This record gives sequence, structure tokens and C-alpha cells, in this order.
Amino acid sequence: MANHVSAAKRHIQSEKRRSRNRAAKSALHTQIKKTQGDMGPEAIRLGQQALAVAARKGVIHKKAASRRISRLMKAAQNRA
Repeated sequence: MANHVSAAKRHIQSEKRRSRNRAAKSALHTQIKKTQGDMGPEAIRLGQQALAVAARKGVIHKKAASRRISRLMKAAQNRA
């Protein structure tokens, strides 16, 4: 257990952030799986949107989101 009040507070805040980020990442993975399964125009739009929102909220890095959107679009074009 933390010896200082500030350390205890940091621990509580980090647990909250971890929980929030895990939920957001899980939702992102689910959305990407659905997008990869469907690959329709609406599904691709939702997949891109989910990645952009995750990057904006800091769940994943901005460049990681960009890379994953690029790969998603490449896969969609190869399927068409």
C-alpha cells in the first residue's frame, strides 16, 4: 500500500485509466473484427471512425491508428 496520500491517489487514478483504456481497446478490437468480417462501405467507415476516436482519446497512438486505417483500406481494396 502507498505510504503517501499523493501516491495512493496516483494509484487510484491509474487504475481508473487502465480500466477505461482496457474497455476502449476491447471495444475497438471488437469493431475492427466486425469490419474485417464484413468489409462493406458502412463497416469500413465505422472501423475508421473507431480507430480515429481511439487515437483522439489517447487509447492508441495517433500513428498506430493511421497505420491500422491504412492496412484496413488496403485489405478492403484487395477484397473488392
